[in-house]
Amino acid sequence: MRPRLNQRIQFSLAYVLVAAMVLLLLQSWLQAPRTVEIPMSKFLELVRSDKIEKVALTEKEIRGIAKPDALPSPPSGPSDRLRQWLGSDGELRMFTVTRIPGVIPGIDEAPVISELERHHVEFTGRIESTFVRDLFFGWIIPLGVMVGIWMFLMRRVGGGPTQALSFGRSKHKIFDRKELKTTFADVAGVDEAKAELVEIVDFLKNPKKYQRLGGRIPKGVLLVGPPGTGKTLLARAVAGEADVPFFTLSGSEFVEMFVGVGAARVRDLFEQAKDKAPCIIFIDELDAIGKSRAGSTGFIGGHDEREQTLNQLLAEMDGFDSSKGVIIMAATNRPEVLDQALLRPGRFDRQVVVDKPDLRGREAILRLHARAVVLAPVIDLGVIAARTPGFAGADLANIVNEAALLAARKEKNAVEMADFEEAIDRVVAGLEKKSRVLSEKERDIVAHHEMGHALVATSVAHADPVHKVTIIPRGIAALGMTYQLPTEERFLMTRSELEDRIAVLLGGRVAEELVYGEVSTGAHNDLERASEIARLMVTKYGMSERVGLATFGEHTPFFLKGTGMGGERDYSEETARTIDAEVRAILERTHDRVRGMLTTKKAILVAAAQELKRTETLEGERLRRALAGETTMEGAR
Repeated sequence: MRPRLNQRIQFSLAYVLVAAMVLLLLQSWLQAPRTVEIPMSKFLELVRSDKIEKVALTEKEIRGIAKPDALPSPPSGPSDRLRQWLGSDGELRMFTVTRIPGVIPGIDEAPVISELERHHVEFTGRIESTFVRDLFFGWIIPLGVMVGIWMFLMRRVGGGPTQALSFGRSKHKIFDRKELKTTFADVAGVDEAKAELVEIVDFLKNPKKYQRLGGRIPKGVLLVGPPGTGKTLLARAVAGEADVPFFTLSGSEFVEMFVGVGAARVRDLFEQAKDKAPCIIFIDELDAIGKSRAGSTGFIGGHDEREQTLNQLLAEMDGFDSSKGVIIMAATNRPEVLDQALLRPGRFDRQVVVDKPDLRGREAILRLHARAVVLAPVIDLGVIAARTPGFAGADLANIVNEAALLAARKEKNAVEMADFEEAIDRVVAGLEKKSRVLSEKERDIVAHHEMGHALVATSVAHADPVHKVTIIPRGIAALGMTYQLPTEERFLMTRSELEDRIAVLLGGRVAEELVYGEVSTGAHNDLERASEIARLMVTKYGMSERVGLATFGEHTPFFLKGTGMGGERDYSEETARTIDAEVRAILERTHDRVRGMLTTKKAILVAAAQELKRTETLEGERLRRALAGETTMEGAR
């Protein structure tokens, strides 16, 4: 540990010890027995009245202990009032008598002893010393108990007494070179982000290579991406590849209820990092301390603990020299709420986007996590990757783990494709609700609803192929599901593709209309998603002739950004009515188109729904035959 840190701990410990000594002195003074001085005549009177318990005789004085209520109460002074206020007003029983030979005639040693013997008073020739007893019971034992309780509480609260003594110490964890075993080989699905970070590794390994022409090593690297995409894993891989110490902590660990603690922890973190350079400082969830200072209070000029911590972080990033090899990495999934001062050049010079993986990336992540799992020979990870569009790395790791747990629960020797399918269903739609028993009518409605989705998906030109249809209830509200399997990654969508997606969403409701002549509440989520797509087509994508090419939305003032509070609409009421009319027109036009499709295939719809109702799940060849109408033809034969 560094000398400065030792001095800080010793300084804090000295304060605690001084405070403990003052408290013990006060306790000793308050609990000390009270003593009153009485004349010899009063002493003899008490002896003759059998109100003395014990005395000690010396040449100059007599000390003793009287029985309760024998001594007169002295006038109450400030110390007595303090004792009473603190609840330490003990009973007055100790007394002293000053003896001066020759002053009191006729009184000598023998008569006093005779008087004490006659009244059976215990007496001795010396004053009993209680120094050792008082020291042991009044100081050593209470101090030991106090220190023991304090150390126990500090371990429970702050991880140890030395940590509790210094609130300003950083709570980071340090991983040394030997502890960091994560490399880029343990990261998959984010090849572009890895390529960006390879240069950071080269900076730390060969700084002179980039400084020889006057270049400056970046001070900070900000990893931006959705939750679960591997930002923290990438930071650990950079430290492992560079073979340097790795300081890691969360943004929330800087801020405490005491003002100034966060700023002190930032200073302490950078001081320790400079001593261990070259190294990497990684701050996870940077938005916990890096939010816009204007957005945090609703007005400019707000001062709180989080803002002071942010100001200190900005000052430290400006103050240290990156040529020494200290690089700051941070991660956030909310870059829009960060203060602009953090993002300017000279602080976080580079922003690396860690996005959700594409099809090839998902397959690579699945292979990475499946290395520790016993897989059946027929497992096709490419199909699993295609079934999980939009999944992050953490989601895919969860699927592999769920599949392994399902196979182990069924006492299989290897994880099979059915286990992965079940794991995906559990992650996407929730647990299978075996206790949710649908009535015969409800099962019939759900079967026709789901087959309506599937039939429309096979009838339009731009829909993803249907992979599986089920009417097994899952999750909170899902009574059935239609799974589509994307054949490729899509980054752009045309107007006709969006309209076909709306058509698939409306297929279930239209199927209910055709078969039963009325609709149920089962299409609530479908209508919500279809309305959202239609409104985006009108307000954001410029796909409406009446509204035109302009985009419309809400304007949020800069001081409300990141607060979750809405802004004002940037269009008039007349434009709003036009937008509503266009959204309605898109939905109605698509509804009529879907109704025409399913009307011509009503017999196939009814037969496929009966097959689905009988088996509860259709997939593979059985699903293909049901959607092609082969089930109907077999029934006719």
